Amino acid sequence: MVEYESDQLNRLFHALADPTRRAMLQMLEEKPVTVSELAAPFDMSLAAASKHIRVLEQAGLIGRQVQGRSHICRLEAGPMHGGLEWIRHYERFWNRQLDTLEQLLKAEDAEQADPE
Repeated sequence: MVEYESDQLNRLFHALADPTRRAMLQMLEEKPVTVSELAAPFDMSLAAASKHIRVLEQAGLIGRQVQGRSHICRLEAGPMHGGLEWIRHYERFWNRQLDTLEQLLKAEDAEQADPE
């Protein structure tokens, strides 16, 4: 089972909570890009974009490589596995709840169809 109070999981969900950061991750799915390229589609300063990138780095979702004056960012999707496991735990919970509801409804239907 996933450790629910882990700092890594908290950083992951904090990073994914912001639509700008999710969009940045989507951009990195295609290929590594520079910080400037990553910031370009957003109406914000490079400094503001760098703060978003730093949050993604702290969550382990992106890696950065310095080549001269350029900082190249790449997607590191591995940490998403912990979030997926956390969500799967609750998926199993809800599936059990829905299975129980289905059984109760079937029993109720059977009682109504065959009242003794």
